[in-house]
Amino acid sequence: MSEKLKVALVQTALHWENPEANRTMFSHKIETIQDDLDLIVLPEMFTSGFTMSPQNIDPTEGTKTISWMQDLAKKSSAAIVGSVVIQENNQNYNRLIFAHPDGHVDKYDKKHTFTLAGEDKVYTAGTERLVIDFKGFRICPLICYDLRFPVWARNTEAYDVLIYVANWPKPRIGAWDALLKARAIENMSYCIGVNRIGVDDLAYEYSGHSGVYDVLGNTLAFSEKEEILYVELEREHITTYRNKLKFLEDRDDFSLKQ
Repeated sequence: MSEKLKVALVQTALHWENPEANRTMFSHKIETIQDDLDLIVLPEMFTSGFTMSPQNIDPTEGTKTISWMQDLAKKSSAAIVGSVVIQENNQNYNRLIFAHPDGHVDKYDKKHTFTLAGEDKVYTAGTERLVIDFKGFRICPLICYDLRFPVWARNTEAYDVLIYVANWPKPRIGAWDALLKARAIENMSYCIGVNRIGVDDLAYEYSGHSGVYDVLGNTLAFSEKEEILYVELEREHITTYRNKLKFLEDRDDFSLKQ
Protein backbone atom coordinates (compact mmCIF):
# COMPACT_ATOMS: atom_id res chain seq x y z
CA MET A 1 0.00 0.00 0.00
CA SER A 2 1.39 3.37 -1.02
CA GLU A 3 1.60 6.03 1.68
CA LYS A 4 1.61 8.97 -0.74
CA LEU A 5 -0.16 9.86 -3.98
CA LYS A 6 1.45 12.41 -6.29
CA VAL A 7 -1.12 14.29 -8.36
CA ALA A 8 -0.99 16.87 -11.19
CA LEU A 9 -3.96 19.13 -12.00
CA VAL A 10 -3.99 20.49 -15.56
CA GLN A 11 -5.79 23.84 -15.70
CA THR A 12 -6.09 25.25 -19.21
CA ALA A 13 -8.35 26.75 -21.87
CA LEU A 14 -9.97 24.34 -24.34
CA HIS A 15 -10.48 24.26 -28.11
CA TRP A 16 -14.22 24.36 -28.81
CA GLU A 17 -15.64 21.08 -30.17
CA ASN A 18 -12.23 20.04 -31.49
CA PRO A 19 -11.09 16.75 -29.90
CA GLU A 20 -7.98 16.36 -32.05
CA ALA A 21 -6.70 19.85 -31.20
CA ASN A 22 -7.36 19.27 -27.50
CA ARG A 23 -5.64 15.89 -27.45
CA THR A 24 -2.59 17.44 -29.13
CA MET A 25 -2.59 20.32 -26.65
CA PHE A 26 -2.85 18.05 -23.62
CA SER A 27 -0.18 15.73 -25.01
CA HIS A 28 2.26 18.65 -25.16
CA LYS A 29 1.35 19.77 -21.65
CA ILE A 30 1.65 16.31 -20.15
CA GLU A 31 5.07 15.86 -21.77
CA THR A 32 6.29 18.72 -19.55
CA ILE A 33 4.94 17.20 -16.34
CA GLN A 34 7.45 16.19 -13.67
CA ASP A 35 8.42 12.54 -13.28
CA ASP A 36 7.15 10.07 -10.67
CA LEU A 37 3.54 11.19 -10.76
CA ASP A 38 0.71 8.82 -9.91
CA LEU A 39 -2.35 10.67 -11.23
CA ILE A 40 -3.05 13.41 -13.81
CA VAL A 41 -6.44 15.15 -13.65
CA LEU A 42 -7.98 16.96 -16.65
CA PRO A 43 -11.16 19.11 -16.76
CA GLU A 44 -14.71 18.13 -17.66
CA MET A 45 -15.34 17.57 -21.39
CA PHE A 46 -11.66 18.26 -21.95
CA THR A 47 -11.78 17.40 -25.66
CA SER A 48 -14.69 19.71 -26.57
CA GLY A 49 -15.60 22.25 -23.92
CA PHE A 50 -19.06 22.12 -22.33
CA THR A 51 -20.99 21.61 -25.54
CA MET A 52 -24.71 20.92 -25.71
CA SER A 53 -24.30 19.91 -29.37
CA PRO A 54 -22.67 16.47 -29.28
CA GLN A 55 -23.83 15.94 -32.87
CA ASN A 56 -21.04 18.34 -33.86
CA ILE A 57 -18.49 15.78 -32.71
CA ASP A 58 -17.73 12.68 -34.75
CA PRO A 59 -19.02 9.59 -32.88
CA THR A 60 -15.61 7.93 -33.21
CA GLU A 61 -13.89 10.64 -31.20
CA GLY A 62 -14.88 9.15 -27.84
CA THR A 63 -13.15 5.87 -28.62
CA LYS A 64 -10.13 7.72 -29.99
CA THR A 65 -9.83 9.75 -26.78
CA ILE A 66 -10.08 6.69 -24.54
CA SER A 67 -7.31 4.99 -26.55
CA TRP A 68 -5.25 8.19 -26.31
CA MET A 69 -5.72 8.25 -22.52
CA GLN A 70 -4.68 4.60 -22.25
CA ASP A 71 -1.55 5.18 -24.33
CA LEU A 72 -0.66 8.30 -22.36
CA ALA A 73 -1.22 6.58 -19.02
CA LYS A 74 1.07 3.74 -20.04
CA LYS A 75 3.73 6.10 -21.36
CA SER A 76 3.69 8.35 -18.30
CA SER A 77 3.14 5.53 -15.77
CA ALA A 78 0.38 7.65 -14.27
CA ALA A 79 -3.39 7.31 -14.36
CA ILE A 80 -5.25 9.90 -16.47
CA VAL A 81 -8.74 11.10 -15.51
CA GLY A 82 -11.18 13.54 -17.13
CA SER A 83 -14.61 13.53 -18.78
CA VAL A 84 -15.48 13.43 -22.48
CA VAL A 85 -18.52 13.34 -24.76
CA ILE A 86 -19.42 9.72 -25.48
CA GLN A 87 -22.02 8.68 -28.08
CA GLU A 88 -23.22 5.15 -27.48
CA ASN A 89 -26.37 3.22 -28.41
CA ASN A 90 -28.02 6.35 -29.80
CA GLN A 91 -27.49 8.19 -26.52
CA ASN A 92 -25.01 10.84 -25.39
CA TYR A 93 -23.09 10.73 -22.13
CA ASN A 94 -20.86 13.11 -20.21
CA ARG A 95 -18.57 10.26 -19.18
CA LEU A 96 -15.60 10.37 -16.86
CA ILE A 97 -12.76 8.07 -17.88
CA PHE A 98 -10.13 6.88 -15.41
CA ALA A 99 -7.36 5.27 -17.47
CA HIS A 100 -4.90 3.17 -15.47
CA PRO A 101 -1.27 2.74 -16.54
CA ASP A 102 -1.90 -0.98 -17.11
CA GLY A 103 -4.57 -0.22 -19.73
CA HIS A 104 -7.62 -0.84 -17.53
CA VAL A 105 -10.36 1.81 -17.76
CA ASP A 106 -12.99 2.76 -15.17
CA LYS A 107 -16.03 4.81 -16.21
CA TYR A 108 -18.54 7.10 -14.50
CA ASP A 109 -21.48 8.82 -16.20
CA LYS A 110 -22.40 12.21 -14.72
CA LYS A 111 -25.31 11.75 -12.33
CA HIS A 112 -26.47 15.35 -12.04
CA THR A 113 -26.82 16.77 -15.55
CA PHE A 114 -26.86 20.57 -15.54
CA THR A 115 -30.51 21.50 -16.12
CA LEU A 116 -29.78 25.24 -16.29
CA ALA A 117 -27.90 24.63 -19.56
CA GLY A 118 -30.25 21.89 -20.80
CA GLU A 119 -27.69 19.14 -20.29
CA ASP A 120 -30.48 16.89 -19.02
CA LYS A 121 -32.18 17.12 -22.42
CA VAL A 122 -29.05 16.18 -24.36
CA TYR A 123 -27.08 13.76 -22.17
CA THR A 124 -28.29 10.63 -20.40
CA ALA A 125 -27.65 10.80 -16.66
CA GLY A 126 -25.71 8.08 -14.86
CA THR A 127 -27.13 6.11 -11.95
CA GLU A 128 -24.10 4.52 -10.29
CA ARG A 129 -21.28 6.05 -8.29
CA LEU A 130 -17.73 4.87 -8.84
CA VAL A 131 -15.04 4.24 -6.21
CA ILE A 132 -11.64 3.18 -7.55
CA ASP A 133 -8.85 1.42 -5.68
CA PHE A 134 -5.63 2.94 -6.99
CA LYS A 135 -2.18 2.57 -5.44
CA GLY A 136 -3.64 1.99 -2.00
CA PHE A 137 -5.97 5.01 -2.14
CA ARG A 138 -9.73 4.81 -2.66
CA ILE A 139 -10.82 7.49 -5.12
CA CYS A 140 -14.34 8.74 -5.88
CA PRO A 141 -14.42 10.78 -9.12
CA LEU A 142 -17.43 13.01 -9.90
CA ILE A 143 -18.31 15.70 -12.45
CA CYS A 144 -19.00 19.44 -12.07
CA TYR A 145 -22.70 19.91 -11.13
CA ASP A 146 -22.44 16.81 -8.90
CA LEU A 147 -20.59 19.12 -6.50
CA ARG A 148 -23.85 20.81 -5.45
CA PHE A 149 -25.35 17.57 -4.15
CA PRO A 150 -23.67 16.37 -0.93
CA VAL A 151 -25.74 13.20 -0.55
CA TRP A 152 -24.30 11.80 -3.81
CA ALA A 153 -20.78 12.42 -2.51
CA ARG A 154 -21.36 11.20 1.06
CA ASN A 155 -18.45 9.08 2.25
CA THR A 156 -20.18 5.79 3.00
CA GLU A 157 -17.49 3.66 1.33
CA ALA A 158 -14.38 4.86 3.15
CA TYR A 159 -12.89 6.63 0.15
CA ASP A 160 -9.79 8.75 0.64
CA VAL A 161 -9.91 11.18 -2.28
CA LEU A 162 -12.86 12.96 -3.88
CA ILE A 163 -12.28 14.38 -7.38
CA TYR A 164 -14.42 16.85 -9.33
CA VAL A 165 -13.64 17.65 -12.97
CA ALA A 166 -15.48 20.73 -14.20
CA ASN A 167 -16.34 23.53 -16.59
CA TRP A 168 -17.54 25.85 -13.79
CA PRO A 169 -18.22 29.44 -14.99
CA LYS A 170 -16.77 32.56 -13.41
CA PRO A 171 -20.06 34.15 -12.18
CA ARG A 172 -20.62 31.27 -9.72
CA ILE A 173 -16.99 30.51 -8.87
CA GLY A 174 -17.52 31.44 -5.22
CA ALA A 175 -19.86 28.47 -4.86
CA TRP A 176 -17.23 26.18 -6.43
CA ASP A 177 -14.62 27.28 -3.87
CA ALA A 178 -16.97 26.93 -0.91
CA LEU A 179 -18.41 23.57 -1.93
CA LEU A 180 -15.05 21.93 -2.65
CA LYS A 181 -13.90 22.84 0.84
CA ALA A 182 -17.21 21.69 2.34
CA ARG A 183 -17.03 18.31 0.59
CA ALA A 184 -13.51 17.78 2.01
CA ILE A 185 -14.54 18.69 5.55
CA GLU A 186 -17.81 16.76 5.74
CA ASN A 187 -16.35 13.61 4.18
CA MET A 188 -12.96 13.81 5.93
CA SER A 189 -11.24 13.17 2.63
CA TYR A 190 -8.93 15.01 0.30
CA CYS A 191 -10.97 16.92 -2.26
CA ILE A 192 -9.56 17.83 -5.69
CA GLY A 193 -11.32 20.15 -8.13
CA VAL A 194 -10.02 20.75 -11.67
CA ASN A 195 -11.66 23.53 -13.67
CA ARG A 196 -10.84 25.13 -17.02
CA ILE A 197 -10.01 28.76 -17.82
CA GLY A 198 -10.70 31.04 -20.79
CA VAL A 199 -13.83 31.89 -22.77
CA ASP A 200 -15.74 29.28 -24.79
CA ASP A 201 -17.60 29.76 -28.07
CA LEU A 202 -20.83 30.45 -26.20
CA ALA A 203 -19.12 33.43 -24.50
CA TYR A 204 -19.01 31.80 -21.05
CA GLU A 205 -15.93 32.78 -19.07
CA TYR A 206 -14.04 30.39 -16.79
CA SER A 207 -11.61 31.53 -14.10
CA GLY A 208 -10.02 28.27 -13.00
CA HIS A 209 -9.82 28.08 -9.20
CA SER A 210 -8.62 24.49 -9.47
CA GLY A 211 -7.68 23.44 -5.98
CA VAL A 212 -6.89 20.71 -3.49
CA TYR A 213 -8.17 20.60 0.10
CA ASP A 214 -7.22 18.30 2.97
CA VAL A 215 -9.59 16.58 5.40
CA LEU A 216 -9.79 19.72 7.55
CA GLY A 217 -10.52 21.95 4.56
CA ASN A 218 -7.06 23.50 4.43
CA THR A 219 -5.93 24.63 0.97
CA LEU A 220 -3.00 22.64 -0.43
CA ALA A 221 -3.07 24.02 -3.98
CA PHE A 222 -4.98 26.75 -5.81
CA SER A 223 -4.68 28.63 -9.10
CA GLU A 224 -6.50 31.14 -11.30
CA LYS A 225 -4.14 30.96 -14.30
CA GLU A 226 -3.13 28.49 -16.98
CA GLU A 227 -0.74 26.09 -15.29
CA ILE A 228 -0.17 22.61 -13.94
CA LEU A 229 -0.53 22.28 -10.18
CA TYR A 230 1.23 19.60 -8.17
CA VAL A 231 0.24 18.13 -4.82
CA GLU A 232 1.23 15.15 -2.72
CA LEU A 233 -1.52 13.44 -0.76
CA GLU A 234 -0.52 11.58 2.40
CA ARG A 235 -2.32 8.58 3.87
CA GLU A 236 -1.06 9.45 7.35
CA HIS A 237 -2.97 12.75 7.22
CA ILE A 238 -6.23 10.89 6.58
CA THR A 239 -5.77 8.20 9.21
CA THR A 240 -4.49 10.60 11.86
CA TYR A 241 -7.49 12.90 11.75
CA ARG A 242 -10.11 10.21 11.19
CA ASN A 243 -8.81 8.33 14.23
CA LYS A 244 -8.52 11.48 16.32
CA LEU A 245 -11.80 13.20 15.42
CA LYS A 246 -14.03 10.26 14.36
CA PHE A 247 -16.62 12.58 12.77
CA LEU A 248 -17.55 10.02 10.11
CA GLU A 249 -18.72 7.63 12.82
CA ASP A 250 -21.51 10.09 13.68
CA ARG A 251 -22.83 10.54 10.15
CA ASP A 252 -26.51 9.96 9.42
CA ASP A 253 -27.62 6.68 7.91
CA PHE A 254 -29.56 6.90 4.65
CA SER A 255 -30.23 4.98 1.46
CA LEU A 256 -30.28 6.35 -2.09
CA LYS A 257 -33.41 5.80 -4.15
CA GLN A 258 -33.20 6.04 -7.96
